[in-house]
Parts: sequence; structure tokens; C-alpha cells
Amino acid sequence: MKNLLLLLLALFPVSLWGVRHDVPRDSIILSDPCILADSASQTYYMTGTGGRLWTSPDLSRWSGPYDVAAVDTASWMGRRPAIWAAELHPYNGRYYYFATFTNDSVIIARNHNGAIPRRASHVLVSDTPAGPYRLLGGGDYCPADRPTLDGTFWVEDGVPYMVYCGEWLYNDDGTMEAVRLADDLSCAVGSPSLLFRASDSPWSHEVLDGKERRSRVTDGPWLFRTATGRLGMIWTSWIDDVYTMGVAYSQTGRLAGPWVQEPQPLTPPNHGHGMLFRDLSGRWLLSLHSHYNDHGRYIRRPVLFEVDLSGDKLTLGPKVE
Repeated sequence: MKNLLLLLLALFPVSLWGVRHDVPRDSIILSDPCILADSASQTYYMTGTGGRLWTSPDLSRWSGPYDVAAVDTASWMGRRPAIWAAELHPYNGRYYYFATFTNDSVIIARNHNGAIPRRASHVLVSDTPAGPYRLLGGGDYCPADRPTLDGTFWVEDGVPYMVYCGEWLYNDDGTMEAVRLADDLSCAVGSPSLLFRASDSPWSHEVLDGKERRSRVTDGPWLFRTATGRLGMIWTSWIDDVYTMGVAYSQTGRLAGPWVQEPQPLTPPNHGHGMLFRDLSGRWLLSLHSHYNDHGRYIRRPVLFEVDLSGDKLTLGPKVE
């Protein structure tokens, strides 16, 4: 029996706890992949929708997924909230887990798009990149009376912010918004501000009721600066039924903007919801997912591209195989 078990583990790299080892990146199904390159452990940590964690020494072969997120079951999130678009951010010696939580049993609005469930970004914290991550603050970071998602982290002049999307299902024209955070990231401070709307994008569009219009969807913000100091944001929307990422730049170099959209999308068709990071050798990479519709079921896998930030704009390079 022992020899049979060893043979099975050799043929199928799955542990008794469901954790797989030596998994090729292109065989992982994962939306919104966010990768933290941790120099202290010489390890890459990848998370995303689903809220679980993968680890790798080389960005090619991965181990996981590990459960790392703990939620407050007594809060509005409930016992089993859906977790979307998780991100890992090191800050002041700790590690923060920004993620979107949805409780489908709590309905906050109804309109022509149907019932709108409670959905919002929240922040968890850990002393190590491997977790576990636990709730940091007890209050809401985003408005409780409308759905928000895809919160990400940005620091400007030493002040921390959450940048997130106001969902199009509620307002029919998705927004990109920012809210200041407390110094310890435990709560939001003040009211959110509008950065731009989905309809500001010249490259995204859809056909609605037989008429072509700008897409209503804002998705997956991530902020960056070029080598010249220019402030930019990658974000994702749709070109009809094609998932696509674009770029916006702040005219003032400040988070408050105003923001101007690039006229053309950044990525190849059916790629989106990305983030930028330096690998352990210092190379800038874009992590995002490919998008394939298999008879109504979305198949999404982590993909890496090299990028160039040495000039005044973000430039997409070759795909990393």
C-alpha cells in the first residue's frame, strides 16, 4: 500500500491536503493573478480571485493553492463570501491583502440589471507574505450602499490610498475611485473621489439594444510610475465581447488627475486584469490572465509579459513563456 501511494504521488503531484506541487504556470486556472516577489525568501507568491495562494521559486513551476484568508463570519461578509481579485502589498514591515468580498444573500439594490448583492473591497494583514491574512479593521472601506470591487493600493507623498471600481451593475457607467486610508490601513479616512468613468475610454465599446456605445465596465486598476515620473494606471474593460486592458495617465502626475485615456488598448485581445512587478532579477513584468469563453464558462490562466517603463509610457514587450 505504501509503495502504491508513493507511485500515485509521483504520477499526480497532489498532496493529501489538495496542494499540488511543481505545477506549470500555464496549467493553473486563476483570474486576476497578482504576484509578489519576496527577496527575503527568494520566493514568488501569487494570489487572485478565489483568495488562495500559490508559491514558486522561478515563476514557472508553482505549489498550491493554500488557504490564507480568514474572514469575520459575523460581519456582512457572512460565512462563505466569494473572494475576487486578491492582491498582496508589502508596507511598513507587514503584508496586506486587498480583496473584494461578495455576500450574495445580502441585497443592497435592485434595478433593470437585477438584484445587486453586497460587494466591497476590504484589507487583511499578515506578518509574513505566506499568511495567514486576517481582517485588519472592523469598519467599511468602501460605501456600503453600492457595490465596489478590485481595490488596489497606492501611496502618494507618504499618504496611503485605496483605488477601486464602482460597479457598472449599479450605475450603468462604472467608475474608478480613490479613498484615503488611515496610516495603519485599518480604515478609510474621508469620502471617496471620482477619478474617471468607463465611458471616458475611447477604445472600449459594446452594443446595447442594437446601438453601439462606450463600454460600461471598469475593472482591475493598478497604478505605476514610469522612469520619467509619469503616473499611469492600467485597467480593463471590454471591446464588445473581448476582454481588453488599456492605460490612463494623470495629467498632473497626481492621483487626483485629471486622467486621460490612451486611444488604443495595451494588450492583445482576451487578456486583462493585470498588475506590474519586478521579478527577483529586477526585470519589470506584467501579470494578467488570458480569457477564453468555453460555452459560457470563462477559462482564465495567468500570463506574463515583459514591459518597459524606462521612457514616458508603459510599453508592452514579449510574452514570458
